[in-house]
Amino acid sequence: MAQRPNILILMVDQLNGTLFPDGPAEFLHAPNLKRLAAHSTRFQNSYTASPLCAPARASFMSGQLPRRTRVYDNAAEFTSDIPTYAHHLRRAGYYTALSGKMHFVGPDQLHGFEERLTTDIYPADFGWTPDYRKPGERIDWWYHNLGSVTGAGVAEITNQLEYDDDVAFQAVQKLYDLSRGQDSRPWALTVSFTHPHDPYVARRKYWDLYEGAPECEPPEAIPFDQMDPHSQRLMEACDFRAFDITPEHIRRARQGYFANISYIDDKIGEILAVLEATRQEAVVVFVSDHGDMLGERGLWFKMNFFEGSARVPLMIAAPDLAPGLIEAPVSTIDLTPTLCALAGIDMSEVMPWTAGVNLVPVANGAERGAVAMEYAAEGSITPLVALREGAWKYIRCAADPEQLYDVAFDPGERSNLAEDPRAAEVLAYFRDLADKTWDLSAYDGEVRESQARRWVVYEALRNGSWFPWDHQPLRAASERYMRNHMDLNILEESKRFPRGE
Repeated sequence: MAQRPNILILMVDQLNGTLFPDGPAEFLHAPNLKRLAAHSTRFQNSYTASPLCAPARASFMSGQLPRRTRVYDNAAEFTSDIPTYAHHLRRAGYYTALSGKMHFVGPDQLHGFEERLTTDIYPADFGWTPDYRKPGERIDWWYHNLGSVTGAGVAEITNQLEYDDDVAFQAVQKLYDLSRGQDSRPWALTVSFTHPHDPYVARRKYWDLYEGAPECEPPEAIPFDQMDPHSQRLMEACDFRAFDITPEHIRRARQGYFANISYIDDKIGEILAVLEATRQEAVVVFVSDHGDMLGERGLWFKMNFFEGSARVPLMIAAPDLAPGLIEAPVSTIDLTPTLCALAGIDMSEVMPWTAGVNLVPVANGAERGAVAMEYAAEGSITPLVALREGAWKYIRCAADPEQLYDVAFDPGERSNLAEDPRAAEVLAYFRDLADKTWDLSAYDGEVRESQARRWVVYEALRNGSWFPWDHQPLRAASERYMRNHMDLNILEESKRFPRGE
């Protein structure tokens, strides 16, 4: 068969998909992403499988929803027997590597990657487990709070900037290394940044790009007593009563967020420049795990199914996909079957247990069907599910009233049509589809069992000697640069690319 293509996946964290109506919005200073968009298939209505980091990423990598992966929250183990796109590609002869975040929980910190170039930014253990037995409880040392909003501003180095600087550096070094041709296999490199995830703190050069930008102005908030019950629970989970959020706080938080999009754009530019300079070609994917509400409706961060939280950018530049805008709703779980299709890999052995679909036919006009989403983590008291199909979005939770929105007509999702007689037929359709898709009572029981077991294991393992699961990158220093078991002439020649110029 033809040579399998190299694959470069550029992943970011918490990037609101409404800012990518057709590539980056015009006001964003993102020249590298705009250039990538110009020759990419752009999926305007792409949705996360779950609006939280670890569940979203396990689903993105496996093509399965959280109920099947059992990664319900940010402390649920991603088990080793679930194939990921890294497994499929590696099995087919690819070199697979990850630079950056993927928020794996459990002792397996590779999940098909042959090599991880960095550690993760978040813990790999069960310490962040929610507890449905204690509804309304805040676990202050790790739950989100609105200090990210009140603390927005400028800094030249932070925990997250330190991390993403290293993610980009390691990715660039790996691309240089791959260009030397010492490994004949095709490669799949995933580069996963933690920005623009809060805290909303940015370097001055990026912050100043958005000084006075009208997009930083506070969006319209919904008063707490008029919010839906899940939104109210999220406000409580974020400890909103402890913070007096002013319009200036909101402006600065949004400015810091937009600034960090520009920071990430610079890092992506560095990576793409090396790809071009080293004459390497690759399928390029740009995606986020979930979004950020950025003050819309009065909400921040993610953890809900509204557009700012659940919708993400998705762009794919590949020979088999013509550049252009696709408006049909799709899901991040579609990426695994799409990558396998682009690489000529047969997934039939596991397709019966894979919910994602190949996006190549969708990009050519095929129907994708309803996009499903699930959420069973902090701020919830029982699982929530959602369906997006055509213009409509339906949200169900056993503890709350149903929600139905005509997203095309009402993009701000302000008019819940679940009780509107004019939408009765649409509501009946989605109720039936949800009934066929989920048994919410069983789902709730599975989540509670998982949480209870993890609390026992975590508390046990924190007693006595502690062996961390966090990934420790191994770098063989005695095999780098020049050492006395090497021939200097061979070393210098083999490490140079291009040669003869």
